Amino acid sequence: MRKISKVNVLPDYRLQLTFDDGVSGPVDLSGLVGKGVFALWRDRRFFEQVRIGSLGELAWGDQIDLCPDALYLRVTGKNPEDVFPALRREPTLA
Repeated sequence: MRKISKVNVLPDYRLQLTFDDGVSGPVDLSGLVGKGVFALWRDRRFFEQVRIGSLGELAWGDQIDLCPDALYLRVTGKNPEDVFPALRREPTLA
């Protein structure tokens, strides 16, 4: 599991993320704004209160958190199988 080690807020609901392996890049979260719990982000000041949680996830208060692995895939453009090789294994049939 990857962890986010640094986050910077960018314009237009984007964040610059740095992960524990040194990978860094922007992630665009604007498509989530206003949907479900992400309605809280309509207040830009709330969005800007992003912090890194104890498990390396992004968190906004106790209302929203985002998985660092999912964000890693978005930043790198990789497939889950590229990051988690165990997903490539062929199932064994008994």
